Amino acid sequence: MKLEREQFYSYQLFEEILNRSGEGVNVVDTAGNLVYVNQVSADYCNSSIQEMEGRPITDFYPDAMLLHVLRNKNERLNEKMHYIGKKRYMCSSYPLYRDGEFIGAYSVFRDVQEIDDLNKKVKYLELQVRLNQPEDNISTVVDEEGALSAVFSKAKKTVGSLGGPRHCIITGESGTGKTMLANLIYNYAKKIGVLGENAPFIEINCAQFTNPDIAAMEIFGSVEGAYTGSKRKKGLFEQADGGILFLDEAHTLENYQNMLLKAIESGKIRRIGDVKEISINVIIIAASTRDLHEVLLPELYQRLAQYAMHLPSLRERGRKEKERLMDHFVEKYQQAVWDSLKIKYTVHFTPEAREALLNAVYPRNIRQFRDVINFSIDASSPLIEDVKGQQEISTVVGMEHLPFELMETEPPKAEAEPAQKTKIDDVAATLIAALAKEGLGARKIASRLKENGYDIAYYQVAYYLKKMVDA
Repeated sequence: MKLEREQFYSYQLFEEILNRSGEGVNVVDTAGNLVYVNQVSADYCNSSIQEMEGRPITDFYPDAMLLHVLRNKNERLNEKMHYIGKKRYMCSSYPLYRDGEFIGAYSVFRDVQEIDDLNKKVKYLELQVRLNQPEDNISTVVDEEGALSAVFSKAKKTVGSLGGPRHCIITGESGTGKTMLANLIYNYAKKIGVLGENAPFIEINCAQFTNPDIAAMEIFGSVEGAYTGSKRKKGLFEQADGGILFLDEAHTLENYQNMLLKAIESGKIRRIGDVKEISINVIIIAASTRDLHEVLLPELYQRLAQYAMHLPSLRERGRKEKERLMDHFVEKYQQAVWDSLKIKYTVHFTPEAREALLNAVYPRNIRQFRDVINFSIDASSPLIEDVKGQQEISTVVGMEHLPFELMETEPPKAEAEPAQKTKIDDVAATLIAALAKEGLGARKIASRLKENGYDIAYYQVAYYLKKMVDA
């Protein structure tokens, strides 16, 4: 059936199209009374078309943008407005003229609550990415006499010595900052001009490959026909040319150690399945949680370990270094809030919470220390939607905000007397409960416990009191 032009312009067809458009439409006369409402608009304010038409728009939309258009006869485009509760909509309003005479106005709007919710999630994810991205350089927070000062000094020599840049090895437990140290070497090399400003830094975790042949193809590249379905592919060595190739978990190199040794000695690599050699100029940094001296071929270890550095675990580092690290992560959190939300955020810790965080044991080292600090601040912080429009806020992190598993880990007590008890046994628990009933705080209770042969820190007492209340 052919649709005639007159049928197309019929009021009923226009009405059906507007009702299914997905956008709300309101039309008012010069007095602000609704002369047309589509179904989307009626549904939006939980009403009906029949009930709305003929009544003032302010009965349903108190802050309608149409009111501004009626006053000044100028269009208003893409303005975000509030309605009921959390509902928000984006609205554009236009004046209506017939034969040059102003007869009213109309608006078209759409719900943007889902878009706003998505933007909030994006901002939250941006914040988390900023908080959890690897540290490029935290050498400034290291104690000059701390466990890391000598390591950082050697790291600079790997690329800054007069004899030219050298390959190196970094070992240490998981989470001690091996990637951070590799980045420090890279940034320092660019700073002193050993590497160009745009020099590549290519990182690969060798342990991610279950098949060493696949790892070899990733690192050295391949040519078409080297294996079933293979294509011509540039390897990581070629991508790192003129820069640094960081081989993390290098103890898993296994079957292709000889290929790596040849690349280091000759300065050339050969793609898997190819006969042509390609010259490369790459500084190699090999990192591992294992002692590479026991794992790598002696010749390969000798070439890589021109500088060998070991990163101490967090428990081997001094108090001052831990404090600086903690302050660094707090400042990073505050800066991330500013970068993502443009809110000046100030984070404080109660003395008990700060002591607990500094004295706890972190098996996953710096990474876990950072994550626990971020978690604790998260627990004390308001939601993004609750701080909209604010320019400056603050929070206080207390014992109640620290993760439970952290508090279950008893911190070491190097200064405790051997004869003193450091655990909260039944007798200590009874004493704590009795002293708490007398109105004593955690510090005074800890002092009284010490008089009775218990060297239990006040923050441990505070946490035990909290558990008593929660129970």
